[in-house]
Amino acid sequence: MAVPSFKRKHRLSDGHALPLTSSRTPSPPPMSSYGLTRRGLRLIVLAILTAASVLAYLRWHDVWQRFLGHRLPPLYEKVRQNEQRLPHYNEYQHKTVKYFFAANHAHSSGWGNVMQDFVMMGLLAHATNRSFVFDDYIWNPDGSRFSDYNGKLIPSRIPLSALLSGPMVGSPMPAGDYTPRSVSKEFFHKACPNPTVLQVSDVNTDEMRFNDDVPASYVFEKWVEKINSVDDPCLMLDPSSNQIFEIWIFGNKNRMLTIWPYVANSPVATHWGWSPFIHDAYKKNRHLFQPTPPTGIFGGFFDSNIDEDMTAPIPGLLALHVRRGDFKDHCVHLAKWSADWNAFNSFPEFHDKFDRPTDGGWGETSDKNMDHYIQRCYPSIEQIVEKVRQVRMEATEHLRYLYIMTNGPVPWVEELKAALAQDMIWEQVGSSRDLKVTWEQKFIAQALDMYVAQRAQVLIGNGWSSLTSNVVMLRMARGFHPDTNRFW
Repeated sequence: MAVPSFKRKHRLSDGHALPLTSSRTPSPPPMSSYGLTRRGLRLIVLAILTAASVLAYLRWHDVWQRFLGHRLPPLYEKVRQNEQRLPHYNEYQHKTVKYFFAANHAHSSGWGNVMQDFVMMGLLAHATNRSFVFDDYIWNPDGSRFSDYNGKLIPSRIPLSALLSGPMVGSPMPAGDYTPRSVSKEFFHKACPNPTVLQVSDVNTDEMRFNDDVPASYVFEKWVEKINSVDDPCLMLDPSSNQIFEIWIFGNKNRMLTIWPYVANSPVATHWGWSPFIHDAYKKNRHLFQPTPPTGIFGGFFDSNIDEDMTAPIPGLLALHVRRGDFKDHCVHLAKWSADWNAFNSFPEFHDKFDRPTDGGWGETSDKNMDHYIQRCYPSIEQIVEKVRQVRMEATEHLRYLYIMTNGPVPWVEELKAALAQDMIWEQVGSSRDLKVTWEQKFIAQALDMYVAQRAQVLIGNGWSSLTSNVVMLRMARGFHPDTNRFW
């Protein structure tokens, strides 16, 4: 449930002196020049104090929330302000620039699903030589500042540049690429008060949407053709339309992998960047990913300031993506519908593959199939330990450190860490639950996990996870060997 913004109501009471009917000349009431009784004055003073208290609360509510132990989620105001004054805006105000705004972008979903849609829309903008118009990562689009998520408050909207850096949020394109730089939604609406609005259904027929024989590359090319046919520099997709690439196409490797040549050669993937929040959190937690031996009398005091290539593989790191919580029910649902892996987890050159059962689906499956899905989708501690041992023995790299990306409860994560440490000797075993992050970083910590996984020497991911899929996509675009991408 969204927490509404505070509203101020002031009810002022006017005190009026009642007319006197006595024949005696009355003594003038105090403050008679104002025509107020003492009761009226008290009410006015009370109203002023109430108004002052409300204003003070509105001004200092975050401080009060911290003091009372109910700190509100961050709103990233400075980040949002920076998005509204990017340096190329002044230039773009005085020249014709073509824009593409997918106002129907994914929302109300986990970051993995939303990122998939942003990537595809960024690809379309780049392929049509238009500026990509970026919007917030939106959990709840109802205009609220905060939303309830499993009993905890989260921001309803997070500026995209709190998660990302690079061309997707307005940084310069690579040398030699003259595609217009990205702009914020707010800038777009100022520059384009009356854009041409396209309906997705004008292009996406039911045949294109639901036919497994229609490749994603065909859909992409049809949209490039459609966008290029529009002369108006201001172009927007209707916000009430379906996404161009709907969620099920991402789970069909025969359709989706046809678009890989566009992805692999686009700066959207090759120059994808994470925000300063994420890089700062990484540096402060570096000891969890690649412990550095203490040197000198100060030990590792200055470890966070070590110079590092922030795109290079992290030597010796094996990252695990272990989904828990509500993913158990999701895995059961996947089994009953014989769902395949996410397409970017299904490159034919990968070592680990998933053979989708053909004797189930439409809400039913066998016990054997269910066990098979659960092992690959929601493995037990024993199954995780066994897989980690196998991958480490098969790896050509010397894997020394373990990092577990997980939403599992702390006691379960500690049990898993102990089991892994007991099975084989590791120099470091850390997890998402060990991270030390700031208040602003807490609500975007999934991006930190993705950044670490993107750079891990070897990754073991969840084949049905969009988060794993996005990481694998970035790893493949950066030239990681296919054998470094493994799956439960």
